[in-house]
Amino acid sequence: MNASSCLPTAVLVAGTGRHLDHFAQLGARGELPLDLRLCISHKAGVRALDHAERHGIPSIVVDPDRRVTPGELSEQVFAAVEQHGVQLVLMAGFLRLLPIPAAWEGRVLNIHPSLLPAFGGKGYYGDRVQAAVLQRGCKVAGCTVHYVNNEYDSGPILVQRVCPVLPGDTVESLGARVFEQELLAYPEAVRLHLEASQA
Repeated sequence: MNASSCLPTAVLVAGTGRHLDHFAQLGARGELPLDLRLCISHKAGVRALDHAERHGIPSIVVDPDRRVTPGELSEQVFAAVEQHGVQLVLMAGFLRLLPIPAAWEGRVLNIHPSLLPAFGGKGYYGDRVQAAVLQRGCKVAGCTVHYVNNEYDSGPILVQRVCPVLPGDTVESLGARVFEQELLAYPEAVRLHLEASQA
């Protein structure tokens, strides 16, 4: 699979960059037709930026001091995305509200570590989600890949995957099990998006 047959893609991050790293590995093996052209983080010094450098992906940090409005942040992000010729944006741990320009509707995906609409919305991210799942006594957990709109975690759903909540689970053990499903769900959702956009 050569770069010319792959979709130019940006990955938006703010943490460990495990999905970015996974996308890069899948692309290198020819298992996911993405040309990773840009990594954007709203936090400086995060591990995701190290992954980007290791894979040769250009990266930028936008508004790390949280000084701009969501609208201004969106302008910065999508100006950079368009400058790099990107056609698909994958959010993977990007925690800021990002208004989606009309031209980008249906081309921005996000992954969330719960079975939306449960445990979604502002303030539900990372370990906070699994803590809430355990506190509520849920019997199953999972993840959701969805299109991004202008509200947290409320866009149309592409893929959901489920895993059990086991007796004695901790936030860490449940989070690790959910992340195993995320590694399957996000590439599946990307493939479904690509198939739909090419139909």
